[in-house]
Amino acid sequence: MPTQLLVATTNAGKLRDFRVAAAAYAGAFCIDFLPDIDTIPAAPEEGATFAANACGKAIYYSYIAPGCIILADDSGLEVDALQGAPGIRSARYAADAGFRPDLPADAANNLLLLETMRDAPADFRAARYRCVLAAAMDGSILASAEGKVEGEILREPRGVGGFGYDPLFYLPTFHQTMAELDLETKHTISHRGHALRALLALLGNL
Repeated sequence: MPTQLLVATTNAGKLRDFRVAAAAYAGAFCIDFLPDIDTIPAAPEEGATFAANACGKAIYYSYIAPGCIILADDSGLEVDALQGAPGIRSARYAADAGFRPDLPADAANNLLLLETMRDAPADFRAARYRCVLAAAMDGSILASAEGKVEGEILREPRGVGGFGYDPLFYLPTFHQTMAELDLETKHTISHRGHALRALLALLGNL
C-alpha cells in the first residue's frame, strides 16, 4: 500500500509537479492536497530562509492532520543582480512593493521583475529557482531536502506553461524558458522535482 503524503498547498501547479516527480517511485507514494486546506488559516512565514519557512509550515499543518505525513515547501527565485531577491518573498514580490495591485500576483511579479531588470546587461542576468521541501508528522520534522536549477532572466516573457516566473526563467541548455518546456522535461530538471526526489529517497529509508 502506498504511503500517503499530504501537500500543504492550494497551488494546483505545485501539486502537479510533485505528483509527476513522485511517479518515478512506482506507486510507493500517494500525493494529494491536505483536505480543506483552503479553509485553514495560513501558516505564518516568519523565517529568514527557505528551509526555516518550509519546516515551519510542515510542522504547523502536521498538527491539523494527526498521524499523517505533511509536505510543505518554500521556494522562490534568486536573481544575482538583485542580491538574491526576490528570494523568500518571491510570491509577494509585487505586493510588498505595492506594485500593480490590479493584476494577478504572477503577472504583477513578472512585470515588476522585468522593470527592475530593464538595465541589467546580458552577462549579469543569472538566476536560480530554489526549493526546500520538508516532511513532518505530529509536530516533528521527519526529513527535508533542497533542489535548485540555474538559469537566466529574459527581457520579455516566453511560453504559456508553468506558473510564477516561468515565462522569464530561461534555461540555456534547453534554449527554452521553464514555461516552454514540456512537462516531462520540466519535472526532470526543476528545483521542485529535485527536492521531492531527494526527500522521497530519505523518507523511503526511514
